[in-house]
Amino acid sequence: MAEIEPLLADLAAESEGLDALVAALDDRGWAQATPAPGWTIAHQIAHLAWTDEWSLRAIHDPLGFHPAAAELLLGAAEFDGVVDRGAEAGALLAPAELLEHWRAGRAKLLDALAAVPAGTRLPWFGPAMKAPSMATARLMETWAHGEDVADTLGVTRPPTARLRHVAHLGVRTMGFAFAAHGLAVPTEPVRVELTGPDGEHWHWGPEQANDRISGPALDFCLLVAQRRHAEDLALTVSGPVATAWVPIAQVFAGPPGSGRTPSGSGPQG
Repeated sequence: MAEIEPLLADLAAESEGLDALVAALDDRGWAQATPAPGWTIAHQIAHLAWTDEWSLRAIHDPLGFHPAAAELLLGAAEFDGVVDRGAEAGALLAPAELLEHWRAGRAKLLDALAAVPAGTRLPWFGPAMKAPSMATARLMETWAHGEDVADTLGVTRPPTARLRHVAHLGVRTMGFAFAAHGLAVPTEPVRVELTGPDGEHWHWGPEQANDRISGPALDFCLLVAQRRHAEDLALTVSGPVATAWVPIAQVFAGPPGSGRTPSGSGPQG
């Protein structure tokens, strides 16, 4: 999971897939409201471009990152407000300009991440991270916001093996999810067993763990990215820790998200 070149190739492919969804949209298409309250498709792409810019700052100016971040956060009631402002500013651009801005920024980021020396820890709004972790986070966000765009357009995207990166990050952020809700971080391990899009078997945690989550990889990723409610997913959950984790699972940084409400249509395969 930590090899940077395959990760960057997957990040590029994930970005290109989303690019293909939005490239042909007219101005009205970019202005469509997405499942994220107050965000249009333009906001979704602008947010990705904004985060790419801050990722580049972390790589090229690590000493100046935290002073710049502190200035950005000055007077903000919460981090989500800063994120919303960044998305709003980008969404004001003409769609063609915004699309080119996102394309240029993500290309620069791929090159910059490839050049980061192995083991270097990059500053961030949360804990510092190495280049592979930053690439994984960018892929996760691109996929998650791509889900919002796809939902808006009524498009079903075929799941790919790239979901393993999202699932891996989802497992690793279990402790963060509990802490973000002011809860004690569990010491008991959780076994996560997922079936990938091509029938692959992916697993994390000790095989003998009492707490377990299993099911399709897509469903687990939709859960941790808070793109579907647990009631609409075909996940099997057992054990007190796993049961407590599911409703608060959160793979993205920042304060706890509100998640999605149940569709009422039952599990999605």
